[in-house]
Amino acid sequence: MVQDIRPSGAPFKRLFFALPVGDAQRRAIAQWRRGLELRSGKPVPSENFHLTLLFLGDVDTAQVPAICAAVDNLLRPEAPLRLLLDQLKVWPRASALVLEPQETPATLRQLVYGLQQVMLPMGVAEQAREYRPHLTLSRNFRGQVPEASVVPDFFITARHFTLYESRKGQYWPLAQWPLTG
Repeated sequence: MVQDIRPSGAPFKRLFFALPVGDAQRRAIAQWRRGLELRSGKPVPSENFHLTLLFLGDVDTAQVPAICAAVDNLLRPEAPLRLLLDQLKVWPRASALVLEPQETPATLRQLVYGLQQVMLPMGVAEQAREYRPHLTLSRNFRGQVPEASVVPDFFITARHFTLYESRKGQYWPLAQWPLTG
C-alpha cells in the first residue's frame, strides 16, 4: 500500500467521495470530447471521469475506518441517482472545462448534504461554496467554451457512490455504498 507522509510523520491519503461513471458513458463522453478538438488544457483520462460529491483532502490513514463507519449510517437515496450532463462550461478560476447538469436533482443535493454532515465530526470542514455537480473534461484549460457540433446530452445513472483515493493522477476506490434499497 502506498502512503504519503505528513511533515508530522503521520501517513495520509488524499480522499474524495464521488459518483462513478459507467464504462459506456465514459467512452461516449471521451468520444464527444475528441470532437471538440481542444487546443488548450490537459484532458482528464476517461478512466478518471466521475462526479465529485465531497472532497475530503488529506486525511490521516488511521481515520479511514471511522469515515467508512460514519457513511455506513448515512441515510441514502432508495433509488439510483440519475443526472443529465447537458451544459459545457469553462470554470476560469479552476482553469477547467467541465460538463454540468442544467438542473441538479434534489436527491443528489440531499446525498451531498448528508455526507457533509457525517464528515463534520471527522474534522472535515463544511464547504464554503454551494455544491455544483460536474465532470471535468480538461484541466489547465484557458479560453472560451469550445463550440460543440453535437450538444452534450449524457445521462449518468449511479447505483452506488465511492470513496476514492487520489494517488499520482489515478483514482483508487477504497469503499462503496449502494444507492438502492
